[in-house]
Amino acid sequence: MPELLQFKIDAKGERLDKYLVTVLPDFSRSQVHRLISNGNVLLNGLVPFKFGIKLNVNDQLDVTLPDPEPTEIIPQDIPIDIVYEDDDVIVVNKAAGMVVHPSAGHTSGTLVNAVLGHCPDIEGVGGARRPGLVHRLDKDTSGVIILAKHDKAHRFLQAQFKNRDVEKNYYALVVGKLPSPIGTVETNIDRDPRNRKRMAVYPPRHERGRLAISHFTELREFDDYTLADVRIETGRTHQIRVHMTFLGCPVAGDETYGTKMSIKKSPNALRRQFLHAYRLMLQLPSNIEKTFETPLPPDLQRVIDLI
Repeated sequence: MPELLQFKIDAKGERLDKYLVTVLPDFSRSQVHRLISNGNVLLNGLVPFKFGIKLNVNDQLDVTLPDPEPTEIIPQDIPIDIVYEDDDVIVVNKAAGMVVHPSAGHTSGTLVNAVLGHCPDIEGVGGARRPGLVHRLDKDTSGVIILAKHDKAHRFLQAQFKNRDVEKNYYALVVGKLPSPIGTVETNIDRDPRNRKRMAVYPPRHERGRLAISHFTELREFDDYTLADVRIETGRTHQIRVHMTFLGCPVAGDETYGTKMSIKKSPNALRRQFLHAYRLMLQLPSNIEKTFETPLPPDLQRVIDLI
């Protein structure tokens, strides 16, 4: 049965499609546009006449989510490193090189395929395309990721991520020296109009993009690199990689956002971007606050030992 969501607007001026992307984190901008075009969105009881109509205080939004499409994701018996599991969630230490969910060019061998093989009941939770997922990691980023086992747990976790009640920390080896031992980067992030595979930085409160906040702390300085602890308040696509490049210190091994010089300077032993999600702190659906941590994987530890 379709699910009805209702929202009361508490500030004026934001575009309808941009607001919906914020409150429906599992939906992309194009999917939101499809919801509006199909009449699934009512603004004060009427179908909006354009995607970018500006919202006003006390506007009422009624969003009817269609029934999930039948999933075609095949459960697979793929070994995964399970950090924690209970009746509500499963926490995995994702290996580098593993895509999180099926997409064009990656229809099998993903984390979702593996988790479905381990826990078939997760099928359809939170949406057929990305069952159980409430956040993501890039293919070549390793580390802690949590999945929900049922819809109530999915909504519980999703609300924490949306309200920034979750703490997510990463180890990042960057090329060069950070501008200060401790600092914060606050920008908007959106698709790079010149290259749709990259993200780009825009000023905070710019009409383009969504707010992204990263806090960094220097852990150790080497001759040509700095090992940093990066805590992100928001979870934008490629956020840490984009922000470190914005600071002039691209993540070592990052071929998408690094410069030719930074890639050349990356340690020879590095075969991917040096980024590991080592810590996740949040409240479980059982109302227990938990912190999950994983050490640097052997390939990244070897890089640290060599430099």
